[in-house]
Amino acid sequence: MHANGHGRYILIFGGAGFIGSNWASRLLEETEAKIHIFDNLSREGSRHNLEWLERKAKKSRRLEITIGDVRNAKLVERAVRTASEIYQFAAQVAVTTSVKDPRLDFEVNTLGTLNVLEAARLHGRKPFLLFTSTNKVYGSCGESTERSEMGTSEAQPLDFHSPYGCSKGAADQYVRDYARIYGIPTIVLRMSCIAGPRQFGNEDQGWVAHFLYSALQDTPITLYGDGQQVRDVLNVQDLLHAFELVRENLPRTAGSVYNIGGGPRNAESLLAVIERIKALTGKQLDFTNAGSRPGDQQLYVTDFSKLNRDTGWKPEINLDATMVSIYQWWKSNRDLLIQPAARVPVRPLIVLQPVTARAV
Repeated sequence: MHANGHGRYILIFGGAGFIGSNWASRLLEETEAKIHIFDNLSREGSRHNLEWLERKAKKSRRLEITIGDVRNAKLVERAVRTASEIYQFAAQVAVTTSVKDPRLDFEVNTLGTLNVLEAARLHGRKPFLLFTSTNKVYGSCGESTERSEMGTSEAQPLDFHSPYGCSKGAADQYVRDYARIYGIPTIVLRMSCIAGPRQFGNEDQGWVAHFLYSALQDTPITLYGDGQQVRDVLNVQDLLHAFELVRENLPRTAGSVYNIGGGPRNAESLLAVIERIKALTGKQLDFTNAGSRPGDQQLYVTDFSKLNRDTGWKPEINLDATMVSIYQWWKSNRDLLIQPAARVPVRPLIVLQPVTARAV
């Protein structure tokens, strides 16, 4: 990373979301880079995140905002023109939504990412481009599971197993191939469960936060499967450190695909996490069981050894500390998490928003 970020113009698609807003905040605090957020504000909490970032950037005037949708190729191309770095986080994130509306899922995840890639190709200056993929590209990790003692590696065969897996997996492969064919320095990070402050978790995404908030608010949930599913959890701040390291280690990392997650030391079953929540908060989460959902993985633990070899990265924040950080954030923001849909008007994702840009 440049010492002060001078000369960096960073474009974050989905910049008002959980990962995007945390990344933008870190960049505003630790660099002098110009930050451009592109978001359609369809997700719960995205407007609050945007207002938070505007307050942080008020004195520096380094923040630009475009309200737009990645399915609008013209808006995407306009945003990309001046970018030296692009982070593609904009996505439809729920497996359940993908099953109900696979066309929408494809248009957002695959076509939207292709729009970003094409804009980068037409850009002519080959900007650095990082794409957040998912462990769901490995499907249910059935019989042919490439696991080391560390977990599932990049050698695991792709087996998408849901419309969401298909759309993210296709985008994942496009991003990889644009490095090989067009020489754009791209990175694909196949993420496991990411958690931390500013996460407006719900049933379909951000399950650790969803479980914690539901327990704190005495709201019962549905637990899909038997609860013995094992997941590894990565703190969002460790993820942001990985963003920094893969860029710092170009050209070694350019064109690479990496699995990233908390690894074996941060792996736990869903039922065990529920017990940890009780120990942390004194609250017992009330739940009922339902059948497993399409593409659900009974066991997924990340082998991040490839990323460690290439960059030296490893997770530093353990699961307990991650849960404490989410709990502390909830204490200061609980009003945002009570019936958020009633307070935060969400623009339908299907609507393409006109562009409005402003410097803050």
